[in-house]
Amino acid sequence: MKRMPHKIPALKTTRKTVAAVLGGIVAALVLIAIAVLPRLGQIAPSEPTIGGPFTLVDQTGKTVTDADYRGKLMLIYFGYTFCPDVCPTSLGVLSKALDMLTPEELAQVVPIFITVDPARDTVDQMAQYVAAFHPALQGLTGSPEQVQTAIKAYRVYAKRSDGEADTPNYTMDHSSILYLMGKDGKFLAHFGHTATAADIAGGVKKHL
Repeated sequence: MKRMPHKIPALKTTRKTVAAVLGGIVAALVLIAIAVLPRLGQIAPSEPTIGGPFTLVDQTGKTVTDADYRGKLMLIYFGYTFCPDVCPTSLGVLSKALDMLTPEELAQVVPIFITVDPARDTVDQMAQYVAAFHPALQGLTGSPEQVQTAIKAYRVYAKRSDGEADTPNYTMDHSSILYLMGKDGKFLAHFGHTATAADIAGGVKKHL
């Protein structure tokens, strides 16, 4: 009887070859990762920025830009004067927070109310509205295009309520966020609708 050829050594050789090849591939991938991943980190998109240039009109009729507020902290809230409850509540809390600051601290802060409803919020309307809250509060309006630029820069949600497009007493659905911007115009922090006056005042003091 003839014996079958003994092929086990060949099998071992094949396994060693495959292992060597796989080891080489893994090593190559590691080298590629080391070389490429840092570069991907450099070109990967960063978090969306909040804030940016705007040109609007204040409650006195003066044209202002974001650059006019450099050197001061900005507390910016977007809303509209015909808002039934959210805006008055938020601006009331903001006013209390401003009263918690010392005169020296308040001098370094400018609170700003930007309308999301320029069709109805004229200069005169804004002047009457902000006067009801705090003497330091500035109200900014402008053309629909100017307002939209500011809305996009601060990533604000604002839309006329569905089904009210043709009614003069329409309401606006909008986000309720108070933005704290640095003296260089860069975003520092934000306060949600549930933030207290103490929360806001404390956040401001932290960055003065």
